[in-house]
Amino acid sequence: MAQLSDDCFAFGGKLLSVEEAAALIAERVPPLPGAEALPLHQALGRVLAAPLLAPLPLPPFFNSAVDGYAFRHADLSPGAPTRLRLGGRVAAGHAAMPLPQGAAARIFTGAPMPPGADTVLMQEDAGLAEGAVLVPPGLRPGANARPAGEDVAAGALALPEGRRLRAPEIGLAAALGLASLQVRPLVRVGVFSTGDELASPGTALGPAQTYDSNRFTLLALLARLPVVATDLGILPDDAAATAAALRAAAAGHDLLLTSGGVSTGEEDHVRAAIEAGGKLVFWRLAVKPGRPAAMGVLRNAGGSLSGGTPVVGLPGNPVAAVVTFLHLARPLVLRLAGAAAEPLPRFAARAAFAYRKKAGRREYVRVRLVPGTALPEAVKFAREGAGLLSSLTESDAFAELPEEVLAVAPGEVVAVLPFAALF
Repeated sequence: MAQLSDDCFAFGGKLLSVEEAAALIAERVPPLPGAEALPLHQALGRVLAAPLLAPLPLPPFFNSAVDGYAFRHADLSPGAPTRLRLGGRVAAGHAAMPLPQGAAARIFTGAPMPPGADTVLMQEDAGLAEGAVLVPPGLRPGANARPAGEDVAAGALALPEGRRLRAPEIGLAAALGLASLQVRPLVRVGVFSTGDELASPGTALGPAQTYDSNRFTLLALLARLPVVATDLGILPDDAAATAAALRAAAAGHDLLLTSGGVSTGEEDHVRAAIEAGGKLVFWRLAVKPGRPAAMGVLRNAGGSLSGGTPVVGLPGNPVAAVVTFLHLARPLVLRLAGAAAEPLPRFAARAAFAYRKKAGRREYVRVRLVPGTALPEAVKFAREGAGLLSSLTESDAFAELPEEVLAVAPGEVVAVLPFAALF
């Protein structure tokens, strides 16, 4: 369970900026304790629990980077072609014999360099004569050869603690001869939706109901993170039932996510349930869509907030739930998982729309990206409602408009967050 203190998120402001929320999480939420050893084929997506120091150099020996001919650079005639007699053959996976002075050895990619040789001529650049190779002038010393440790030196930091393990990290660990890695435990996340107006897909709709989408969107977003996510269903619009369900779920999870029920309506019970079972630490984020977003801590079984379970209450509108998930739930999950901070990916695009906004809040405009002359062009989705799921399926990115921006004109450069890297 997360070891959160009574004031772990304490913040005096009424409306929290994205950076302030991230800083509070980074500074005051400790990673879950513990580690386990996993074989490489099971470690994808997990978080490295300790720094990985290279147990051997990579590559482990001096070798050829190409198919060609290996020789001593000192044997070459400056400024003129040099004829070297052929004196051996070295294939990958086989030991090399020492190279006689004035000779060249036929060598293949990955084969160890013969003792004494330091340079390789690519085979397509070689001129061959009876029992000899002709080396043209201009080849630098060490060309086409890879020294031992050129990639990673023995004892060097190969991977830092907190690195999420992707395919390249798994490959590097394998190249260093490691069959398993020490990784952090998965974060146990429970996901609720809230509201009598919701029905689960596959069930019959009541006369005033819609199908719940947020729970499945959040579970899909969590699938890209180092978590074990549990679908906890839909909470009714009942204060006592909501409080009891959150309290019961807190005992078996490291983090709870809810959507809906965090605004100021009479049927919004999540905020009150958090306050009844623990402490509400803030509930408004300076972003649009997504301002009503609660974060709190539920008391542990002993009645203490220390070691309690964090709760993130996301808005009920689908687009607002996604935006606040990216800024609150995602960094909180990564912090609990012991992962290094991972800023949301952004790149530049040129606005193909005009837009006005208020100061003091960050806005996310759904855009489609089309090729441009220098930068891609961001074409605004035709409608702006935070409940429009089609605005996510028919767009490619969020255009991010910072707090100080009041207006965007066509042709201005904006930062965009690509859905392909987020979802």
